[in-house]
Amino acid sequence: MTVDQAGPDMATSQEGEPDALDSLGRWTLRPGVSVTVLPHGVHLRGWITSVTLEGGAGLPVLWGRLAEALAGDGGAELAQAAVAGSPLRAALVTVIGQLHDHDLLVERPAREKGDAAGENGDAAGQWLGAVADRPAEAAAALIRNRVQILAARPDAPLARAAARALDRAGVRAATAEAADLPDGQALLVAAEPGEPSPFAAEQDAEGRAVVVGLRTGVGFVTPVGSVGQARADADGLADRLRRREALGGAEHPGLPALLASSAAQRLVCAVAGLRDPSAEAGDARLIPGLPAALVAEREPLRGEYRTWVGPVLVDADRIRPRADVRTLTEALARIPVLTDRLAGVLDEPDPGALPQLPAALVRSSVGGEILVSGSARADLARLEAVCRAAELLLGKGESGLEGEAGPVVGAGAVHARGRALRRAGAVQQQGARSGDTAGPFGGAAPVPWSPEPGRHPQALHWWSVLVRRLAVDADVAVSRLDASGGGAVFHAEVQVQGRTATGGVLGAAVEASADGAVAFAALSAVVEVQAAADAPHARHLVTPSGAVASLARPEATAPWEDAGWTTAWLAESAAREPELQEALAALTGWSPQPWEPPADAHADVRALWSALRQCGFSVFSARPGHRTHPTLTEGSR
Repeated sequence: MTVDQAGPDMATSQEGEPDALDSLGRWTLRPGVSVTVLPHGVHLRGWITSVTLEGGAGLPVLWGRLAEALAGDGGAELAQAAVAGSPLRAALVTVIGQLHDHDLLVERPAREKGDAAGENGDAAGQWLGAVADRPAEAAAALIRNRVQILAARPDAPLARAAARALDRAGVRAATAEAADLPDGQALLVAAEPGEPSPFAAEQDAEGRAVVVGLRTGVGFVTPVGSVGQARADADGLADRLRRREALGGAEHPGLPALLASSAAQRLVCAVAGLRDPSAEAGDARLIPGLPAALVAEREPLRGEYRTWVGPVLVDADRIRPRADVRTLTEALARIPVLTDRLAGVLDEPDPGALPQLPAALVRSSVGGEILVSGSARADLARLEAVCRAAELLLGKGESGLEGEAGPVVGAGAVHARGRALRRAGAVQQQGARSGDTAGPFGGAAPVPWSPEPGRHPQALHWWSVLVRRLAVDADVAVSRLDASGGGAVFHAEVQVQGRTATGGVLGAAVEASADGAVAFAALSAVVEVQAAADAPHARHLVTPSGAVASLARPEATAPWEDAGWTTAWLAESAAREPELQEALAALTGWSPQPWEPPADAHADVRALWSALRQCGFSVFSARPGHRTHPTLTEGSR
């Protein structure tokens, strides 16, 4: 920032009232702040912030006077020398304001006031001064608390390393044996004198505890929580990391120290009222509002915080309902959480060597089988792959059902509802056409459609890709299904001559306009053709639908983005989505309802469902009475 632009009005809010210079005596530079004097300014670097102040040649001199005041009398003489309303005082107040804004000032150490802040050890005192908003209160909290370290073997490396780390922080710790803890884990619990035992059953929902665990080549540190929550997180992490254990080889000598010191740091920060270390990492991959677990590996030796969506929720802040995903950006940020290679619940969709043109394809594994997903863009294909993989796995928790008879997953309620209603509409349309189902689809009216000028550019584009670029001899049949409320639903089906895996149907879609239905049906057919050529061993194929438009709609489109651009096309589809969902609900006579795993569902099913909910995804039940039909827009090939 430039300091010499400050005006006289910045010195005081009103003439004669105290300003930042008058109260400077309460503050001093944080320990560890580095200062570099520049020819026309000064650069300051703190724990996690920095600021560069620029001005005239006199600014370094001004800073020198201010630094002396911060280190000495607190600015009493400087305040007298800088007359109220003068440019000098305005410049000083501006600099002080920037120091506060960048958290480079801290209240003067309490040891100067005869308080306990300086009794917590020089190293810990310096650290608290550098990171705490109120170092004196943080130091007092650390002095009051006692930490107990429990382990199946109190002399194990983890327990001993944790005790050393706590001692360096000025926290008194005692190690004890706990036979019910798994070997290779240590439980750290903090409590103040007079508090009930943190290990009593009634304390499972309160307190501050953290578990550190180490298996062959990989270890973890749970988020801070109650004893019950920490132990549940430890069980979940140990179970998910078990498949990642290294085979053989000597343990890295630094891994126990890395994990134990990280556990001690998390607990100390919680006791002292500091931000959790995961918040200091500055990692954009961590999801705000969700806990983070530290996972460390020996080859190479490293530790990373990862968003953790554990299967068991005990503490109130963990049980609290999470907000639904509302945008594609939010949904894509949560996919790495669900598919984390160490702590996730699904396999990561990856383009690999699959083609990305004319449609984008990604592949993943579901229960040992290959799943391929395709769409107009790779990010949309990844989202569809995650939703479909979750559906297949969740369906096994409902009497062995999967596919169209299982639950429906979406990134938020609107996306999930759109997927569920389209699935119900497609299945009922098939039943009505074959005579298996009576209902409003029985009166579907054919709609002529041909690729002629005036059609939507996206419908023309994907139809051209299918019949010209891929040389598929295809026809399209479009029908209109009018809802009682006046809304219209269009069903398009791309058919090809000769025998195919779908019995002649290459792609289909249910959308709010004829062109929209043709565009998605033709895109689905393109995905089918590409997958058949480039991923012939795939067991499951996922094709796109307009339900994703509600997420992918941009806040604004560029002036040059006409209807032929994918972003503008999705924006148009999203605008029609509410009306389409109302019409489909009227036509099918069904409104999707939230789904939960049955009581006897496998633990993996419940863990997946819980992870989806914590990430803002929605799970809806399938339409009652559904039976599996050949899939039009998604499902098994």
